Amino acid sequence: MEQEDKAAREGGKDADGKTYDDAILDSSAIEPTDDEGNPIPVTIPVVLSPGITVIYTTRLGGVSAEEWAHFNLGGKSGDDPVAVERNREALADELHVKLSLIDQVHSGKSVDIDEVYTENKPFGFDASGSHTEAQAKAKRAGEPVVDDVESENAEVQVIEGDAQVTCRKDIAIGVFAADCLPVLFADPQAGVVAAAHCGRKGLQRNVIAATVDMMVKKGASKENIVATLGPAICGDCYEVGDQIADEFDAQFPGTFTLTRFGGPGIDLNKAALMELHQAGIKDDRIFSSQPRVNAATQYLSQDAELEELCREDNEGDPALEERIKGIRYSMCTLENPLWFSHRRAELAHKRHEGRMLALIVRS
Repeated sequence: MEQEDKAAREGGKDADGKTYDDAILDSSAIEPTDDEGNPIPVTIPVVLSPGITVIYTTRLGGVSAEEWAHFNLGGKSGDDPVAVERNREALADELHVKLSLIDQVHSGKSVDIDEVYTENKPFGFDASGSHTEAQAKAKRAGEPVVDDVESENAEVQVIEGDAQVTCRKDIAIGVFAADCLPVLFADPQAGVVAAAHCGRKGLQRNVIAATVDMMVKKGASKENIVATLGPAICGDCYEVGDQIADEFDAQFPGTFTLTRFGGPGIDLNKAALMELHQAGIKDDRIFSSQPRVNAATQYLSQDAELEELCREDNEGDPALEERIKGIRYSMCTLENPLWFSHRRAELAHKRHEGRMLALIVRS
């Protein structure tokens, strides 16, 4: 796996002399569920460093339905809580480690998960404020979501923050996304890893600097930290309006864009790279996930479940073949139907959408 991921990053070949695309295309067909109807998640792993793996979940291989289809991992969007739990448990089973999830609030706060982690769910630690069934029903109906004090699940731990840092080997720390940018970090020598949720507001509130600072407090060295940027809406698609674009560009010069929709936008990826440089992470320590995602997208370009999703969701061109042809940047959550996208759901006049996870784990 290490050799395959290294070849993917470098556009090279694996140990058998095949290009990485060939290696993926030789894989067996993926089924969305097993014989008992349990989810079989379709994930994209990237080896960031020996013994440290980044995992991106996709929309494929889950049991969520309707606008959350299929592998929704977010618990606050109105989806059936039972489906969300099943999806999360399937992911933990696939990764052979427990998950750690917190409540993302578009802040600049980083959480030392080693101080608070307590296994409170079959899949691991859930401090994300996932909705109960009553709250999920209210969300689906467009009604205010209030504390479900009568529910036996009401006493749920909630920890707010937009980054997690850990030294543990037995948990995968993850951040939810459906357009916002996940950034994953590791110091392989110190054994410190981190995951940060970098939306527009989080970047403006310096969440990357806070994450790197906490890694250093836990023994990491800035010179040894490696990082990769996960799937997010690209600058060509992220239309935000003049005022927001101007304010963002003032803080991150050069991130103003003119989107393919004709209006002003911003480039989250470029801003994150600026923040990484400012935090002391050098260019040669920032690796691209795109070759691996390109290969996975090619492999799944005729996937039956993805074809079904494209027919049902009608987000952009309904046919998978047309959607794939329209991808200019496979990491873009709006363009690539593998990912959940809040903006794409809005363009399709949907009220809800699911969430993917970007995770990092030490083995």
